[in-house]
Amino acid sequence: MKVYKFGGASVKDAAGVRNLRDIVLGESDLFIIVSAMGKTTNALEGVFQAMQQGDESLALERIDASYAYHRTIIDDLMGADITIEQVDKLFEQLRNTVRNTIYRSSDAELWYDTIVAFGELVSTTIISNYLNGHGVSNHWVDMRRAFITEQRHKDANVNLEATAVRLKREIEGSNATVFVGQGFIGGAPDGTTTTLGREGSDYSAAIVANVLDAESMSVWKDVDGILNADPKIFPDARKIERLSYTDTIEMAYSGAQIIHPKTIKPLEAKRIPLYVRPFGNKHASGSAITGDVERAYEPIMIQKSQVLLNLHSRDLSFVLEEKFAKVFTTLDSHRIRINLVHNSAVNLYIAVDASWHIDDAVSELAAEGFDVEKIEDVEMVTIRYYTDELYHRYAFDERIIIKQTTPHSLRFVRTK
Repeated sequence: MKVYKFGGASVKDAAGVRNLRDIVLGESDLFIIVSAMGKTTNALEGVFQAMQQGDESLALERIDASYAYHRTIIDDLMGADITIEQVDKLFEQLRNTVRNTIYRSSDAELWYDTIVAFGELVSTTIISNYLNGHGVSNHWVDMRRAFITEQRHKDANVNLEATAVRLKREIEGSNATVFVGQGFIGGAPDGTTTTLGREGSDYSAAIVANVLDAESMSVWKDVDGILNADPKIFPDARKIERLSYTDTIEMAYSGAQIIHPKTIKPLEAKRIPLYVRPFGNKHASGSAITGDVERAYEPIMIQKSQVLLNLHSRDLSFVLEEKFAKVFTTLDSHRIRINLVHNSAVNLYIAVDASWHIDDAVSELAAEGFDVEKIEDVEMVTIRYYTDELYHRYAFDERIIIKQTTPHSLRFVRTK
């Protein structure tokens, strides 16, 4: 079994879906994971936001716009006279969710997951139907039933043991040799829909690869492979041919968008190689991530937008361990991801991802005896395996607020 993952940019239009078909044509023992098409997740977030605001008409208008976008792709692929009944049913389910839900802010993550999951359900339904009609017989898998996650919304982890039972049952119960399933989504023990974190389709594919003991996993992207930096920010970025699991995790943790941070662990556990391959050229080698590479031989540079929290303990007791525990527990309870920590005796700087709940966390920490300054419009820069030239070019920037240096990495937070 091999696992292929295709992101939303790859299947944003009919041409992309046709190219996916060309890539998988002739394959067997293949599990295909697909994201929502194009910017559909963003569009469905707009539906959710309208629902939050109590604006049903706006939410339905945005659903209709998303339907029209997908209808255009179906028309191009199959003809304007073709109706995919299940796609129409999915959009009607989405409309009914908006019409019939009494929204409460305490259930925000639940309804967010419920709504945005329709993007993957629709994309895989279209693609599965198209492939079945064009030489690639396949079985569509509802990953809300195959993936069992923890009872947590918007950033759930997969219960690997429970998922293995469900997913293998799905595979063994079908005569197909090609399977199409959604990335990004799963199901909680109570039956509600969960999502695995933004861009979580890589993680979905890695779980499938682990459970099915895949020989490899390939992520098809609109790049030649893994670059050592974002070329939009660092013009002299170069492709990395081979990368270790460890360096890949470090890149993902620091904010590189090439691979979701949760992806590597399920692959490393079974030594499954991961290939990042160009969607536009299925014969190109791309980049390989394996367990037999010692370290990267190119400096790796990553830039990520952050919010910086500066905490000061009013009673000068910050050195006590329970104070640290309270801070980290509070941030975790609000699902705020910590990316960098820097402390003195009574001050603690924490760089975190932007979140709906930062202000709630700040209020809670203030009630616990901290003065908290929230600094927005900052970015964290990580340079792994920096050279002397890179160190002197970046380490003395006047905009730097905090800086950390190890023998292998330079990390700093600076104003934008």
